[in-house]
Amino acid sequence: MSLHVSPPQVPAIVEGMVSHTRRTPLVHRFRYRHYQWLVDLDDLPHLRWPLSLLARFDPADHLDGGRLGGGIRGDLDRFLAQRGVALPTGTKVLMLAHARSLGHVFDPLTVFWCLAPDGEVVATVLEVHNTYHGRHSYLVEVDDTGRAVVDKQFYVSPFNEVSGSYAVRLVLDERRVAVAIRLLRDGQTVLDAAVSGSPIPATSRSIVSTFARHALMTYRVSALIRWHGVRLWMRRLPVVARPRDLEEAVR
Repeated sequence: MSLHVSPPQVPAIVEGMVSHTRRTPLVHRFRYRHYQWLVDLDDLPHLRWPLSLLARFDPADHLDGGRLGGGIRGDLDRFLAQRGVALPTGTKVLMLAHARSLGHVFDPLTVFWCLAPDGEVVATVLEVHNTYHGRHSYLVEVDDTGRAVVDKQFYVSPFNEVSGSYAVRLVLDERRVAVAIRLLRDGQTVLDAAVSGSPIPATSRSIVSTFARHALMTYRVSALIRWHGVRLWMRRLPVVARPRDLEEAVR
C-alpha cells in the first residue's frame, strides 16, 4: 500500500520541539523549542519588507543551489529524474525547512514531500546539511506508515563515522508535522533525533509573533550545534576525521 497524507494549509509555520539523544559510547541529550516553515515549492512566500528580513527562501541554500535554473523545484526535479523518478503532472512538492532569517540560515534537515493530487506520497527526499558547508540528499522510499530505512552516506558530525543506516519516520497531516531519525549501527541505536510541531497559517501576525518567541533562532541553531560539539569533545568523545568532499548527491 502507498502512503496518503492530508497536509495542512501552506505556507505554514510549524512550531514545536527539536530533540537529540546520543546513546553510545556516552549519553548526551538536549531538547529545545523550535520552529520551521512548511511551504509549496511552486508558490514560495515572497514577503514584503520588513517581513522579508524574517523569512526568505533562497535556491542557493538547497540541493544544487539553483545552478541550472528553476529554483529549488527545478533542482529537485532534476535530482529525482537522475534517479529514475519522474513526477506525474500535478505533483505538489512541500518543503519543511528553516527560512533564511536576518541574513542567516542553517538547516540541519530539510524534507521534501512530493504529493499527487489525491495526497499520495510519490517521492520523499531528505536533505542533510553539516556545519562544514556540505550537504547531501537522500531519496527515501516510505511505506504506508511513513517509515523508511536508508544507508548513511554523508559525514554529518565529527563524532560519527559514515556507516550504519537511518530509520526514518515522517508525519504530515493537518495537526502535526514530524520527522524522527534513528541512527543504527551493528544492530545498536547510536542516536535519535526528532523535530515535531503543530502547523499554523503563516500570516503577518503569526510570523512576527513566532519570531518574537524564537528571536535569532537560525543563529541559535548554529551556535547550539557547536556548543554541544564542544561539550562532547570535552567529554573526550573520539573525533572522526572529516573527508574532503562534503557536497555530493545533490545533483
